[in-house]
Amino acid sequence: MSEMTYSHIVACDKNNVIGSGGTMPWDIPEDFKFFKDKTSGHIIIMGRKTFESLPNSKPLPNRLNIIITRQKDYKPEGTVVVDSIEKALEYAKTQVDQYDPEIFICGGGEIYKQTLDLADTIYLTRIYEEFNGDTLYPEFDESKYELVEENPRFKNPVDFTFFTYRKKSS
Repeated sequence: MSEMTYSHIVACDKNNVIGSGGTMPWDIPEDFKFFKDKTSGHIIIMGRKTFESLPNSKPLPNRLNIIITRQKDYKPEGTVVVDSIEKALEYAKTQVDQYDPEIFICGGGEIYKQTLDLADTIYLTRIYEEFNGDTLYPEFDESKYELVEENPRFKNPVDFTFFTYRKKSS
């Protein structure tokens, strides 16, 4: 069995805004494609609000969707619901033999903040504009990571770049 790794996958503006009122403040088809290509066949972990921001609040296909919420009766079909990050990670460990060993953490802001130290890889879509928003991606210490991939800047529908950071070995 391959070693399990944890990755953040996130799009944020130049001020680290990732969300506004439970939705993403932008619509970037190329970023959705990037997300789909990276996470297909993987376990994805997200908070309830992030799940509810998905199209039709339906689980993303070809992935194990683990949702974290304290709501007792929250059980969307086709998902696994737990009440803590620790339980989400524990459950993911029991399923990793059926999925790729890279576990994706997909938000929102609190989930990212609480798992930042775990992130072996950060897939960051940096949008070079400012958006109004109420949810932020936490600042991370770039000195602890190495930039391993930088895709060229895209200009449509907004100016953005895909970056991949890997945690440096200690």
